[in-house]
Amino acid sequence: MHPELFTIGDFTVHTYGFMIMLGALMAYLYMARTAKKELGIDPDKIQTVAIMVIFAAFVGGKLFFYFEKPSYYFHPPSNMLENFRTGFVFYGSLLFAVPVAIWYFRKEKWPLWAMMDRLAIATLILHASGRLGCFFAGCCYGTPTDAPWGVTFSDELSQAEPLHTALHPTQLYESFFLMSLLVFLILFKRHKRFEGQLFMMYLMLYAVGRGVIEIFRGDLRRGFLIEDVLSHSQFISIGIIVFALWMYQRLSKKGNLRTKKS
Repeated sequence: MHPELFTIGDFTVHTYGFMIMLGALMAYLYMARTAKKELGIDPDKIQTVAIMVIFAAFVGGKLFFYFEKPSYYFHPPSNMLENFRTGFVFYGSLLFAVPVAIWYFRKEKWPLWAMMDRLAIATLILHASGRLGCFFAGCCYGTPTDAPWGVTFSDELSQAEPLHTALHPTQLYESFFLMSLLVFLILFKRHKRFEGQLFMMYLMLYAVGRGVIEIFRGDLRRGFLIEDVLSHSQFISIGIIVFALWMYQRLSKKGNLRTKKS
């Protein structure tokens, strides 16, 4: 597609990075607006936690990416600087960013699960935009296909392999899925029965969708625990589904108890 958005002199704006920044801005604006309007939280403090969460997501995403091929990236370590601005694993970002967000929410004594519900929607905004960036960069590509909606990447800077071959546009599959999930959670928000419900639903539904999309992924560098059967991401998805289902039941019981008491 178009890995580079535009170039001015020696300065190049990569489409992937631009879409990430655009998504981060929209996610921040959503968090700042809803936290101020619904919870009375100062937007400046949302800016602080946003910076911390984005940094944690960057570190986690890169580490998980490096561990997909540790023999290359750590021997020698200088290989980690290759394509430093690209190459991230979403689950690595998620698993690093969520604990940081929880720590900050507790530190500020904000309503934890109410904030996590809003974080779920903000994450979907950022992630959907980021997956469009993946499409332009060619990363996270799919397997070859004869389907009429297959996409052929031809730009020599594209990370898709092989070029000039129709591939499943798994980036678009996931972006569409994420936007659909975003709309669903926004509409469901007014009907939720307890704080934290949206976040746990987000974790479960995303993990299921990601596990299905993995079937069509063609970038084998992400690795498999069971060859051609269970990828690392699918394994993490299973763990997240189990954890989120357990937490959903716990939070639901607490929410019902509070309702009865009141």
